[in-house]
Amino acid sequence: MKDLLQTRRLFVAILVMGLFVLAARNVTDPDVWWHLRTGQLMFQNHKLFHTDPYSFTRAGQPWIDHEWLSQILMFGAYKAGGWGGLITEFAAVIAVAFLLVFVRSPGRPYVAGAITTWAAIASVPSWGVRPQVFTLLLASICLLFLEHSSRRPKLLWWMPPLMLLWVNLHAGYAVGVALLAIFLTGDMLDRAFGRGEPNPGVPYFRNLALVLVACLAVVPLNPYGISMYRYPLETLHSRAMLAYIGEWLSPDFHQGRYAAVLLLMLATILLAAISPRRLTARELLLLAITMYAGLRSVRHIPIFVLVAAPLVSSMVQAKLQEVGKTGLLDHRLPITPARFVLNTALLAGFLAFAVWRVNYIVHHQAETEKKEFPAAAVDFLAQSRAPAPVMNHYNWGGYFIWKLYPEYKVYIDGRADVYGDSFLDDFASVYYLKGPMWRTPLEKWDIRTVVLPPDAPLVTALGSVRGWRRVFADQQTVVLTRSH
Repeated sequence: MKDLLQTRRLFVAILVMGLFVLAARNVTDPDVWWHLRTGQLMFQNHKLFHTDPYSFTRAGQPWIDHEWLSQILMFGAYKAGGWGGLITEFAAVIAVAFLLVFVRSPGRPYVAGAITTWAAIASVPSWGVRPQVFTLLLASICLLFLEHSSRRPKLLWWMPPLMLLWVNLHAGYAVGVALLAIFLTGDMLDRAFGRGEPNPGVPYFRNLALVLVACLAVVPLNPYGISMYRYPLETLHSRAMLAYIGEWLSPDFHQGRYAAVLLLMLATILLAAISPRRLTARELLLLAITMYAGLRSVRHIPIFVLVAAPLVSSMVQAKLQEVGKTGLLDHRLPITPARFVLNTALLAGFLAFAVWRVNYIVHHQAETEKKEFPAAAVDFLAQSRAPAPVMNHYNWGGYFIWKLYPEYKVYIDGRADVYGDSFLDDFASVYYLKGPMWRTPLEKWDIRTVVLPPDAPLVTALGSVRGWRRVFADQQTVVLTRSH
C-alpha cells in the first residue's frame, strides 16, 4: 500500500480514475439497444445470426454480425449489473486504453499525464457503450506491442492471438492490420535512410512480415468466414453511410467538442517543426495516415489520438530539455508521515468520487432514456397496438428492437450495412420529400403507421394527406396512422 502512495504512483492511480470518471456517462448511443437485444437472443438461443431477424424491409437478408462477441459481453454486463455494469465495463475499457497511451508516452509522468488527458478529451465524441470501444483498447495494445517489438521481438507473436480476438469483437480489426503494414513500411524506410533507434535488422523485418501474414490468416476464424476480409472495405466505401451518418462525416471544427482534437492536430504539426526531437519515417507515416483518417471521419479520431499523444509527449519533453525547464518535473518527494496521510486521503477521495459518479449516472439513466429516445411513443404503440408495418426514424430503430420486437419489426435501424446505399437513399427521399416520387416507399411497403420527430418534413406532409391522422404527439415524437 505504501508503494502505491508514492507520489508518482499516486499520480498514475488518480489519472486512471480520472479517465474512468471521464468515460463514465449515460447511455445515449442509438445502437446500444439492438446490440443488447442481439446479445440477449444469442444467450437464450445459443446461436448466432446470419440473416436479419429485426426488420420487415430486409427480413431474411444476409447479415454479417461482426460485433457478435462484443454483444455477448455487453449483454453479460447488463444482465449481471444492469446499466451500472454496462457503464462500468465500457468506462474501464476506455480508461485502460488511455492508461496504455500514458505508458507509451516518454518523458516525465506529469507531462505525459497532461497530454494523455488532452488526447482522451479529444476522443470523447466517439466514446460510449459501443463495440468500437473494444477497437480503441485493442488498437492501443497493438501500438504498445509494435513500438516495443524492436527491443522485445517476442511481443510480435502476441499479435495473431490479439487479431483473432479482435476480428470476433469488431470489424475494426482492419486497424490492427493497417498498423502492422505501416510499421513494416515505415521501419523499412527508416532503415533505408539510416533513421530510427535502434535500427532494426533483417530478422525483425522478417518476423514483422510473418506476423502480418499470420494476422491476415486468422481473419477467417470467425462465424462469417472470409466475408470479414471484404466487410471493412465495403463499409469504408459506402456512399450512403458517408453521406447520412454523423460519425462518418468529417469533424465540424465550428463545434466546441472538436476543439481539443483540432488543437492536438495543430500542436502535432507545430512541435514536429520546432522540437529537437525529429520524427522518424514510421512516425511521420503513422501521423499522416491517422490524421487524414481523423479529418475524413469523426469515427477515426480516436485512432489518431492513440498515435499522436505519445509523439507529442516526446516532442514536448525534448523541447523542455532543450530550454532547461525539466527541473520541477524531475523533483521526487519523499514519503513523510504527513504526505502519506495526504496521499491516502486523495486516493480515497478519488475512489469515492468515482463510485458516486457511477451511481449518479445510473440513477439518471431512465431520465436520459426518456430525453434521448421516444419512450412515451413506444409505450403508446405497445398499448394501442397501432397497425403495422411501422416506418420509424433511423436513430430509433434500435430502441424499437429492444422495446417492441418481436411484436413489431422495424423499417430501418442502425445496421446501415444491412440496408445498403439504395435503401438509405429511399429513406432519405421519403423523409425529406425529395422528388415527386417521395411516396413510393410508403406504398411499396404498405406503411400503416409512421413514428418520426415532429420536425420531420414527412410528418408535415402527411398531416395534409387524406387518410392519415395524428394519434399521438409529444415534444419528441409524432405518431400518424393510415386508415384502410
